[in-house]
Amino acid sequence: MEKAVDTHSNTGFGNFGICTGSGRNLAWFTPGFDRWFWRGYTHLCVAKTLGQKNMAVYTEVSDEELAAFFANFDLGRVLSFKGIAEGVENSNWLVHLESGHFILTLYEKRVKAQDLPFFLGLMQHLARNGVNCPQPVADRTGQILGQLAGRPAALVTFLDGLSIRRPSAAHCNEVGAGLAQLHLAGQGFALRRENALSIAGWEPLWREASGRADEVAPGLAALIEGELAYLHQHWPSDLRTGVIHADLFPDNVFFLNEHLSGVIDFYFACNDMLAFDLVTCLNAWCFEFGGAFNVTKGMAMLAGYQRVRALEPREVECLPVLARGSALRFMLTRLVDWLNVPPGALVRPKDPMEYARKLRFHQSVASVRDYGWQM
Repeated sequence: MEKAVDTHSNTGFGNFGICTGSGRNLAWFTPGFDRWFWRGYTHLCVAKTLGQKNMAVYTEVSDEELAAFFANFDLGRVLSFKGIAEGVENSNWLVHLESGHFILTLYEKRVKAQDLPFFLGLMQHLARNGVNCPQPVADRTGQILGQLAGRPAALVTFLDGLSIRRPSAAHCNEVGAGLAQLHLAGQGFALRRENALSIAGWEPLWREASGRADEVAPGLAALIEGELAYLHQHWPSDLRTGVIHADLFPDNVFFLNEHLSGVIDFYFACNDMLAFDLVTCLNAWCFEFGGAFNVTKGMAMLAGYQRVRALEPREVECLPVLARGSALRFMLTRLVDWLNVPPGALVRPKDPMEYARKLRFHQSVASVRDYGWQM
């Protein structure tokens, strides 16, 4: 059986990306290498003796466990099994079976087992309503959730496409339209999952990090405490809600020929304000690497969304405060990770100060026109 580990995550091919171009480095296993492992914490795959920096370990899967898992499916023999580098919550592999390519996801401890029916059922519901996303594959007994290496696991279909590291305004327009389509398609989904990382979850995150925040940057604690106080006073409760993706970053969206071809990674999906999902995309897609907000990209994204689902006046009014909240949410989760790297780990978590800079931009916004709103 062919085994490999993908050690770069800037661009991708397929659900999580296996390719050798655009900066990807595919490290093949040869005699003398130890068994391979994967960890999604920093988008880096790992092997014990590759001698590379920035490695960590999640879950090892033996050949015997793998064979037992796929014996439950009518998909043919396993031809190759490759650890892949995308995702920060779960372990993922690209699996080549005689019947085709699939993605195997092993759900790590941070994902609650009781949430899995929501995530998997949502993908099925969205696909039935026109969203191109991975589909869970049922085994011989009709089950879409199994067990592997002592953890819940699911097999899903493979999507073709490229994730974009440096999105253009045209990409942002496609994402806006695709997000609106997802919001409309989510209507009627029977299951519910509250957003554990909305405003009620920010204070507990802050308590984990507050004593050491100024170690990351002087004045960071005051910035966060002031913003929490502001948001508790101004957070809206009267906006349209529904199913949101909640993590539609560039590595979770695929393109073919400049057109959006698929959406992956629904493991933060939940029920919350639809406009909160939109500003999360503005934060993820419309800032340049130097930190400046690109109004042209913002205009394109908002226009794409508006073309499919018209924002209500109250939603438009609340975009600045929602954008502040989204920036704070990602800053806090990054801050907690930054301050809690396990001893001996060779990984570097994402920089919380990227979102501190985005928050300061949103604090300076005078009106929604600063985001490119033209309606």
